[in-house]
Amino acid sequence: MKVVLLQDVKGSGKKGELINVSDGYARNFLFPRNLAKEANSQAMNELKNAEESKQFKIDQQIEAAKKSKEKLESKTIVIHAKAGSNGKLFGSITAKEISNEIKQRYNILVDKRKISITGEIKQYDTYDVEVKLYTGISAKIFVKVCE
Repeated sequence: MKVVLLQDVKGSGKKGELINVSDGYARNFLFPRNLAKEANSQAMNELKNAEESKQFKIDQQIEAAKKSKEKLESKTIVIHAKAGSNGKLFGSITAKEISNEIKQRYNILVDKRKISITGEIKQYDTYDVEVKLYTGISAKIFVKVCE
């Protein structure tokens, strides 16, 4: 019997999958626990619509990430910080500060965990930073630290 899973079922499949199971397993285990429903034309149509909706959302996220990459690619972000007489900063520039500056300047929300800084930013200089916008889509920006 073909069924559409309504929830993840260990050993059988994940939510939204169309699987083939024995009649007894479906009637005695899956249906009474509302883990699955019979794969009739209505259920198949709902499954198809859900998959199209999921793909549409993914396509929108990829498109937004590409637009953000175009805005950010090779841009220089200037961050002002205080330092001692030898040019060494009091503290360091963090991914959170870079994220806030990107939000202020370009109106693009970037999670601080998606910003990859090589080493630490502890002196006045220009640094290469990678911003991961989506899986496989990242922008390389420059962070200039000055007084």
